[in-house]
Amino acid sequence: MKTTYTISIFTEDTIGLLNRITIIFTRRHINIQSITASESEVKGIYRYTIVVAVSTETVIKLVKQIDKQIEVLKAFYHLNTEIISREIALFKLSAEALNQNELFTKIVNNHHAKIVSLSSDYVVVEKTGDESEILNLFKNLEQFGMLEYARSGLVAVTKPMKTLTTYLKELENNSKITIKHFNN
Repeated sequence: MKTTYTISIFTEDTIGLLNRITIIFTRRHINIQSITASESEVKGIYRYTIVVAVSTETVIKLVKQIDKQIEVLKAFYHLNTEIISREIALFKLSAEALNQNELFTKIVNNHHAKIVSLSSDYVVVEKTGDESEILNLFKNLEQFGMLEYARSGLVAVTKPMKTLTTYLKELENNSKITIKHFNN
């Protein structure tokens, strides 16, 4: 049975690492539903957040294989109930939407979205939320003439209170090596 998992991967900043990680998914014919990359809370450490729908057995194998990459410090997988997550979406609509100002404003406000850019040709609306909230707003805004739509990958933090710094200290203690640029 397939379940949606969010995989968090903490790495060094290395050229080509993201490619090597995505090849692990490609070889197993696993579709990546969402992927984001960013700096983490620890200087010099980067975080990839990847969302996949696979079996528990498969996600365990994936994380173990990812962990074997030299530049990967640690990889984890989580169920949706174990994370707090958001996406961001931008909706570029025809400026004609403003002709129906009352309805347009009501939809934007009801969805807790905001207008971030306005011109004589278009208006851009921003929405942060989960996938269903963003798709619901999309459906409501289509009537105004959708010119462009872009949605980010999932950004997530875990609910468990064990921090990345704690994992790094454990890694350092277990491997008997010093992770110089990660120590503050």
